[in-house]
Parts: sequence; structure tokens; C-alpha cells
Amino acid sequence: MLQRRIFANIAEDLTNKMVILSGPRQCGKTTLAKRLLVKQTGTYLNWDAAPDRLAIQKRQLNLDSNLWVFDELHKYKRWRAFLKDIADTYNEKISILVTGSARLELFGRGGDSLQGRYFPHRLHPITYSEFCGLPFAEINTLPELPVAPPQQKLNDLIILGGFPEPLFSGSSRTAARWRLAYAQRILYEEISSLSQVREIERMELLYDRLSDIAGSIVSINSLREDLEVAFETVRSWLTILERLDAIFRISPYGPPKIKSVKKEQKLYFYDWSRCPNEGARFENLIATHLWRAIDWAADVEGERLQLRYFRHREGHEVDFVLLKEHKPWIAIKAKLSDCELAPSLRYFVERVQPNYAFQVVLNAKNERRLPDIGRTKVRIVSATRFLANLP
Repeated sequence: MLQRRIFANIAEDLTNKMVILSGPRQCGKTTLAKRLLVKQTGTYLNWDAAPDRLAIQKRQLNLDSNLWVFDELHKYKRWRAFLKDIADTYNEKISILVTGSARLELFGRGGDSLQGRYFPHRLHPITYSEFCGLPFAEINTLPELPVAPPQQKLNDLIILGGFPEPLFSGSSRTAARWRLAYAQRILYEEISSLSQVREIERMELLYDRLSDIAGSIVSINSLREDLEVAFETVRSWLTILERLDAIFRISPYGPPKIKSVKKEQKLYFYDWSRCPNEGARFENLIATHLWRAIDWAADVEGERLQLRYFRHREGHEVDFVLLKEHKPWIAIKAKLSDCELAPSLRYFVERVQPNYAFQVVLNAKNERRLPDIGRTKVRIVSATRFLANLP
């Protein structure tokens, strides 16, 4: 069985503080938690199981354990107060791991702060380097692309997605069936338990509609017209889906001297296999890997990166811009087939001068370094090479 790269980091952090592990539903949080339990005497309590729920509410916990795992605890209205209480009382004696298929820091329903009591970790779908069992050093080594990529497995990842069940099934048919069931579980189980959404059927239409616009600028007004609901309703539904780690959005990078888009966000799925179009699916895969890299940098390395995109009002677009210390560090353009440097990437590099620029090509036949543009190092690289060097 594949051991997730974040496993060792969580095990280490549990010796010092409580760990809160969040991430999309069915990306492997429970499996990871149970593997930690194998290594030490522990207790697993799932809020969705009635006996465990009662034990949590009554504080009937096994004090002989070395590790407590609380799964899906975000569904408990008083989860913050509960964690504050047990962390202050027991954390020096018993390690505590909390998991949930939602952004726990955003779905808090209590007023008690957990500040300073825990380390956050976020588990994502399986990445290319994890799938291939490749080494990873740290995020700052990315621009040098030190890891040589294998030539296999990327196609499976693109078609089946990065969630363990469909990916390891190796079957497109199984993955398609899983995808349908996954959407139903998010909409009819997660949302109904966490939010007061009454029109689940219309929200289901929204979720389906988003598959067609992944990688595009989100127009809430257009979605409102399609669904025949209020503007604020659509905005609220998108926020709920974001908080449940079903989707994520990235904002534009707009240098003051360039007439670029300033406000409109682009939308992506954690399950990139939902995208019907090959180009959108590939771009979404790159976006999800970069989003994972940002969370890794924050949770493991303590470094803050930001992911943006660039679009000029006259049409020039760069898919992704990684910011480091609020300055453009790496510009990335995703392309399906090998070609010369995209004019839009050149346009951005000439005017903004990031440290690095990569044109990441799915079917690259000729990887190459190009002459520097100003102070920017420019490369056309294969998707396998680029993804092999992300966490």
C-alpha cells in the first residue's frame, strides 16, 4: 500500500502538539490515521458512528491510549471547545490527531480558540511524485528540477484522478462510477450535515455546471442566470464547496503597470478527472499539484507561497504564477503539445521578470533551456519532469 509522503511529518508533529488533518473526502485521511494507530496503542473514534459519538460527548475516553484519533469531528457543533478541553488536559500525556473532510479552521462553530495548540496538515489527492515513489527534498529545490522523471503512470493519473479508490482500481469504468457516487456524497451527506442549504438539487446542477468551466474565470452572474437563483445564493454555494475541499479558486496577479484582470477568480476541482476537456483536465491537474505544494510549504516547511494567475485585458494569459514573499517567483504555462515558447508567457516574463518561467508540456518531445529573458530563467519542460519535482 502506498504510504503518503506526509505520514512521517504528522508522526513527528504528534510528539509535540495536537495535529488537525483536513482535506477532501476520501483522499486517504482515515487510512493514514489508522496506519499511525498500528504503530502505537491508540483509540479511534468516528463521529459518524453512534457509540463513538456518545463517547465523545460524554468524554468517555481511553486514558491508557498513547494516541487518540477523532475522525469527522467537524460535524460536532462544539468541536473547538471539546478539543481545547482535552488538549489542555491530556496533550502532554496522549497524542491527539483530528481528521475531517472539510477545512476545520473554517467550519468552526464554537468561540474557543485553538491557537497555539495544534499543527495543521492538509492531505491532498495522490500526486505524481507520490504515485511514482519519487524522493522530495524541499519546495525551494523546485526551480532546479533535480529529480529525473519516470515515463509511466502520468496517463493513469490524468484519466483516473488522484483519489486512491479510482486511481488504484486502474479502471476508467470504476473511476466513472466512483465519481458519480462521490458527488452525491458531498452534496447529500456533507453539505446537509454542515449547512442549511435547502435546494440541494439546484446545487447539484451547479456542481455539474462547474465541470465545464474548470480552469476558466468564474462568472457568478452567468451561473446565477443558468440556475435561476440569486447572485448571493450562488456565491454562498461556491464558498460551501470550497470549504468542503471540493473546489478551490485562485485570484489574479495584477502588476500595477499592466492592464490585467484584477478581481475575477479561476476555479479548479481537487478531482481533476471531472473535467471533460483534455486541455482543462491537464491544466486542472497542474493547478491541484501546485495547490498541494503551497500547503506543503506552509504545513511542513513553514513558508508561505501564493498561487495566482495572470490575464491581460487584451488576451495574454499565464496559467499560474507562484508568489514568494509576495513577489513573482515562478510563472507556469500548461500546454498539451510541444511548441515554441507561448507569446503570452513571453509577454508576462518581459514585463514582470519572475525568477523562473516554465512552459509545462504534456507531450513534450524536446525539453530545452531557452535564453534568459532579462533575469528570468526560461525552460520548456515535460509534465513528468515538472510534476516529479513537486511534493
